[in-house]
Amino acid sequence: MSEQKAALGRHLFFDARLSSTGQYSCASCHRPELAFTDGRGHAQGATGQTVRRGAMTLTNVAYNAAFTWGSGKVRSLESQMRQPLFNQHPLEMGLKNDGAAALNALLADANYTAQFQAAFPGEAAPVSMDHVIKAIACFERTLISGRSPFDRYLFDDDQGALSEPAKRGMALFYSARVGCVQCHSGINFSGPIVYVGHENQRALFANNGLYDVDRRGAYPPSDQGLIEVTHRGSDMGKFRVPTLRNVALTAPYMHDGSVPNLNAVLDHYARGGRKNPHQDPRVRPFSLTDSERAELLAFLDSLTDRDFVENPQFSAPKPLSSR
Repeated sequence: MSEQKAALGRHLFFDARLSSTGQYSCASCHRPELAFTDGRGHAQGATGQTVRRGAMTLTNVAYNAAFTWGSGKVRSLESQMRQPLFNQHPLEMGLKNDGAAALNALLADANYTAQFQAAFPGEAAPVSMDHVIKAIACFERTLISGRSPFDRYLFDDDQGALSEPAKRGMALFYSARVGCVQCHSGINFSGPIVYVGHENQRALFANNGLYDVDRRGAYPPSDQGLIEVTHRGSDMGKFRVPTLRNVALTAPYMHDGSVPNLNAVLDHYARGGRKNPHQDPRVRPFSLTDSERAELLAFLDSLTDRDFVENPQFSAPKPLSSR
């Protein structure tokens, strides 16, 4: 990590030259105002081709124990980034030949070459795809959200940060009756996280009963989750438990965007999902009064960190050529 790498990575994150069409950037799927999601159920690539899953938020992504919805093997931002950059089926950024065309465009920009040299001093070839990836990952690791009303209430002892309905909603969230915290636990509301001294944590994957297409627990053949990687029957329909930070900004929900809003999310969990042999036992029915539903939604809204989504240091920078 360095300020120079993060500054370079910020420019690259918003630079459409890192796509095959020259019109698509990392920020096309990860928009700051939407907590670095894109508002779509299925992300779209540089040519408009739809991929099978939604773009995950980059909120506190530095702490993720794994990346992508359906694999525990992708355990670094650098390894994850190669998929959208180079995938052809589906095509996302669509770079070919190790990104040679994109690198040539960056090499032709004197301002960029100066930034690469500052970020990677002493390197014989500072402008390289490896350094592009490292710089973007460095920027993404600065995307820290921790100033929501919930945070100010809990960590600053600001009793006025949460409304009374949100406080009651928080009690419901952590209650045994509703049980949201059984999966959405920890500081990132996503289960285990990775930090110094705890690098061996494993991400939490769960089948939340979203589908049962054959009355035996099968998910649609187009996307069956973790089982596609492990080939274990018990992993049918398991997807990574996502963070709930800034969740009010990241609709639609679930890995495929099939649940349009938070009210519908509560409906899904209140009925206990679609019961199937592979469903996580922590997903079980519960009942909410109208006032309790409003309180739980108020608590989820309190996880919105406006300081994070409106931080000018995370927004599109001025083009280097204008400086």
